[in-house]
Amino acid sequence: MNRIGRRWAAAFGLALMTAACGSGDTTGKGEQVSPIQRAPTPKSEFTAEEIEATLDALVTEINEGAIEPMQMAILLKEIGGFFTPITTGANRAMGELGVTGNVVGHSGQGRNQQERAEAQGEQIGQAVADGAAGIGVSPFGDAIAAGIDEAVAGGVPVVTLDTDAKDSKRSIYVGTISESAGDTAGKTLLALLRPAPGTVVIHGADDPSWVDGMTRMLGARRVLEDAGYTVVVRPITWSPGGEVADVEAMAAQIETADPPVMGLLGLHNVSYRCAMAAEAAGATELPVVAFDFEPKTVEYMRQGLIKATHTQRQYYAGYLVPYILYGIKIIGPDATKAILAPRMVDESRLNVGLDVVPWDKVDEYDTFLDSISVTQ
Repeated sequence: MNRIGRRWAAAFGLALMTAACGSGDTTGKGEQVSPIQRAPTPKSEFTAEEIEATLDALVTEINEGAIEPMQMAILLKEIGGFFTPITTGANRAMGELGVTGNVVGHSGQGRNQQERAEAQGEQIGQAVADGAAGIGVSPFGDAIAAGIDEAVAGGVPVVTLDTDAKDSKRSIYVGTISESAGDTAGKTLLALLRPAPGTVVIHGADDPSWVDGMTRMLGARRVLEDAGYTVVVRPITWSPGGEVADVEAMAAQIETADPPVMGLLGLHNVSYRCAMAAEAAGATELPVVAFDFEPKTVEYMRQGLIKATHTQRQYYAGYLVPYILYGIKIIGPDATKAILAPRMVDESRLNVGLDVVPWDKVDEYDTFLDSISVTQ
């Protein structure tokens, strides 16, 4: 850990000690005496200043209320991988708040999406039975709605993160807004392209059953088509052998497209395949823009073959949820949503936004992640 990271860790440790003392120092009514204190986030060009300001405003309002102990549960699809930064953020926020509870992965039950969603619904029910007064959950699918609704009917608010259950009675969704993410990615590539006409290859989703993937692709496609480019979509091949199939298909598009290909845009974690396709076609001069911060993506960025990538701020999604649940308990849902308004895209969805990382800022982004003890 670098010196900035060590200073942050020391501040975080102090905040944890303060929160722990506060939760034990109570009045006769069981109210927490010490105010909530957030550990300061290190300053960087990648610090999400708007989210930081919104959180500070929420904490200020919470501290005006009757601060109380709280038990909560954060239920994720898994603890590692993509969810590692979410886990880090959620645990950090719960420590600062001095609440009790756990961040846990799925139960391991179920072989498909439907069965896992049903098992996750049972996890929600168990969390309520164990005394949780607020629940954060990353849903496997719509089958979880019944479990969410039952918890809400029993007076336990639920906040979704990363993926949504929009037809349930959850209070707020926290995460990436797919259309906005696609729009941002499209504009990042657009700034690197030669003037139209020309073809752009999007490596993404074209299956309407995958709503988030499809919406992200349509957001990017709209930006590029509005600028006069012809867009062709190469659907991601997730099955074994998918990398070879995708690279060969996109290389063929580069070699044969009319009008000629001007650039490539990947919208998911395997978007480094776009750079592989450009290499295979002998067209490494084409601008390639990616999504997520996979090791292969970083490798191609360091070579200058991927010009920028977009990361989804998983850490902030995990960090926000406990604060939102605590805000709902102390100042109520309406007051909490009013404070969150600068980051809300509608009455129930909060956009954590994206970090746009240029190819020549990889080291700076790594330093930022290190400073908040996050593995992306």
